[in-house]
Amino acid sequence: MPTVTYPDDTRFALRDDVTCLTTPVAAVLLNPPRNEKLTGLAAGQLQALKTLNRGPATLPELATAAGGADVAGLIDRLTTGGWLTVTVRDGARDLYSIRPFGQPTPRPPAPLPASATLSKFAVLHRDTEGFVLEHPMSWGDLRIHDARLLALLDGPLAGTALPDGIVEQFAADLYWCGFLAVDAEDQAFRTRSWNAPDLWFHRRSTLGERIVTWEHFGPTKWGKGQFPQPPARKANYPGEAVALSTPDLAAKRLADPTLTTVIEDRVSTRSFDDARPMTLDQLAELLYRTARTRSTRPAGEDEVLVSRPYPSGGSVYELELYPVVRNVAGLPPGMYHYDSFDHVLRPVAAADSSAVVRLLKSTSATVSDGAEPQLLLVMAARSGRVMWTYEQVAYAAMLKHVGVLMQTIYLAATAMGLGACAQGFGDTAAFATAAGVDELAECSVGSMILGAPAPG
Repeated sequence: MPTVTYPDDTRFALRDDVTCLTTPVAAVLLNPPRNEKLTGLAAGQLQALKTLNRGPATLPELATAAGGADVAGLIDRLTTGGWLTVTVRDGARDLYSIRPFGQPTPRPPAPLPASATLSKFAVLHRDTEGFVLEHPMSWGDLRIHDARLLALLDGPLAGTALPDGIVEQFAADLYWCGFLAVDAEDQAFRTRSWNAPDLWFHRRSTLGERIVTWEHFGPTKWGKGQFPQPPARKANYPGEAVALSTPDLAAKRLADPTLTTVIEDRVSTRSFDDARPMTLDQLAELLYRTARTRSTRPAGEDEVLVSRPYPSGGSVYELELYPVVRNVAGLPPGMYHYDSFDHVLRPVAAADSSAVVRLLKSTSATVSDGAEPQLLLVMAARSGRVMWTYEQVAYAAMLKHVGVLMQTIYLAATAMGLGACAQGFGDTAAFATAAGVDELAECSVGSMILGAPAPG
């Protein structure tokens, strides 16, 4: 017996990412890395599968194609196995669709508990196809075609224009898909300790049923075929560049402390000596040793290869550095952009601009006694670079790049006798204003304070 009986006008369709191969006596469902072999099928059931291969169909239509054979059990098996998209309709009007991307959980017993409410982790949003309801722990999404259903997300309402059977089925499917919480989610530590953005970030930045590979949606749907990858080099800011000295790395190899020394001596420095601040040459050395773009041209090849001292996701190179200077000997205060290709600083914003002032004030919780740092180093991501490459796990990749860059700066600063401290937060709006960028194209994703450490 089927586990649930949908209205006769409900449409069933193979998921977009599922392939069904049929033979005279069997069929194979493919959704790599998952597959399922269906054996012992009657001729009518095979014909029903061939009908599904051609497009969506209702159960009566599938039964007709099967010559009147009973295909309800087969469709129920495919539905509970997560192989089908189910679109519930009211006559010829689509109401909602269940779109699995993983293995559905067993249907919970009826009736729906009276305490069931929409989960705090559920997210309703619009995309190019309309409204979609998602949950980070669900095995599928629920697409809402009829806006009348939106009011039901807060519980069944009296007087709705929809038939009672549809309302009940919608609520049951919300529960089955995991969008409803039966027990208050703030009563248990395991759910209260997570907020929706963090749990979504965790599930969307790792591989699983929803994201099989970082290119899960493919270049056509995502848009790679329509948009070129943003260039590796950011357009120059206007204004006269500040030349930076180049350190003698050969000499540094001999004079620098050992890796063990800098790792063991590294500390987060929050107090700085404004009487003897860090110098322009020290800033130049730090930037060169940690973030310059190194270009090489292999023998016999035309392509120029670029890399950076820190790991940066192959050829992505999306991070840009913006030194915000308050007290660096030899360099006027203000905000600069580090051109890692030419190893120069380009002026971006004046020190007294409101956005730069806000950026420096955002460090008050990091520097001892609420003082301002000698230098705030803002790390910004040109998101299009990494999103074009990593797609579904792009933001997570950006933050990983920030982490390795921070550690590289920590170790280099320690070797140079400078103090450094990473910030766990920053003023993203102030950065976008100061840098004159669209936050969706380039956004601040990390920052550190640096300077000459205070004595003692």
